[in-house]
Amino acid sequence: MNVAIVGASGAVGQEFLRVLAEREFPIDNLLLFGSERSAGRKYVFRGKEVEVKLLQHNDDFKDVDIAFTSAGAGTSKEFAADITRFGAVMIDNSSAFRMDEDVPLVVPECNAADALNRPRGIIANPNCTTIMMVVALQAIENLSHIKRVHVASYQAASGAGQAAMDELMEQYRQVLAGEEPTVQKFAYQLAFNVIPQIDVFQENGYTKEEMKMFHETKKIMHTDCLTSATCVRVPSLRSHSEAIWVETEEPLEVADVRKAVAEGEGLVLMDNPEKKEYPMPLFLAGKDPVYVGRIRKDLANPNGLTLWLVSDQIRKGAALNAVQIAEYLIKVGNVK
Repeated sequence: MNVAIVGASGAVGQEFLRVLAEREFPIDNLLLFGSERSAGRKYVFRGKEVEVKLLQHNDDFKDVDIAFTSAGAGTSKEFAADITRFGAVMIDNSSAFRMDEDVPLVVPECNAADALNRPRGIIANPNCTTIMMVVALQAIENLSHIKRVHVASYQAASGAGQAAMDELMEQYRQVLAGEEPTVQKFAYQLAFNVIPQIDVFQENGYTKEEMKMFHETKKIMHTDCLTSATCVRVPSLRSHSEAIWVETEEPLEVADVRKAVAEGEGLVLMDNPEKKEYPMPLFLAGKDPVYVGRIRKDLANPNGLTLWLVSDQIRKGAALNAVQIAEYLIKVGNVK
C-alpha cells in the first residue's frame, strides 16, 4: 500500500504520522508533501527517515493508493485532479468538498458505506465539531429518531492549528509577566478569555463553523434533524467539548441512553456524578474515543435529553477519522 500525506508538517499532518504508526496501518511506501516552506524537512516513520517533497502539478501521485490531505481548502481544490488522476483515493480534511453532492462526507461509525460511492475519487472528512457530535448522536438515533439538536461547543486553541496553540501558551506567559499579549491567530486575546466566534459570520448571524454543524449533520446521518449551534473558542490547549440538547420523537429513559452510549462504536461512557467523573479535555487529549457524560433528562422538554462530550479534535476530529475511513476501504477491498 502506497500512502501519501499532503500537509505533513502541520498539526494534523503530524498526527497522521502518529495515528498511522500506532494503528499499524499497512504501508509499503510513505510519501510526504508540503509547501515550499516545509519541503526538505525530514520525519522519522517506523524507524525510517522520510523527506517532505514539494507539492507540485506533476505525476508524483501515480503509484499512490491513498492520499490523506490536510493543507487547507485552497490547496485541496488546486491539487485534487493531480492527486486522483491515477486512481488514488483522496481523503480530504479540509472544507473544500464537504457539501459537494458527488463527494461523500463520512464518519465511519455513522455512514461508512457512503465512502464506496465517490465518483471524483474524493472522500471528505467532516468538521471536527461535527464528527464528535454525530458519533454520540448515532447511539441515540438508534433508539429514537432525533428531531432537533442544540449544541454549544467549547473549542480548544488546537482547532486553529499549531501556531494557535503556540500563541495561547505565549499569551499566558506574556500576561503573567505583565507584558502586552501577542494577538495574531484569533480576533482577541484568548488567554484568560473566551471568544464566541469561530470562523466568519454569515448573513443569518451564525458563523460558518456553526452552519457547518447544521449542514454536515444532515448529510452524514441522512436525516432531517435540525441543528442549532453556538461555537466558542476557549483557552484550553487541546480537545474540544460540547454541551448538547437533543429532542427525540419518543421520550427516552436515561438508563437506556447510557447503555446505548456504553455499547456505541467509538464512544466511552464517563458518567458518574457521585464520584465527579465526567469528561474533561485536560485528561483526554491524545485519546481516540468520544467521551460522553452528564446524561440527563431535559427539564424543559419531555422528549429531550442533555449530555456533555469531549474528544481530541486533532485525532478523532481529523487524522483518526480519516485513517478509519481508509481502514474501512481496505477491509471491504475498495482501494485500487
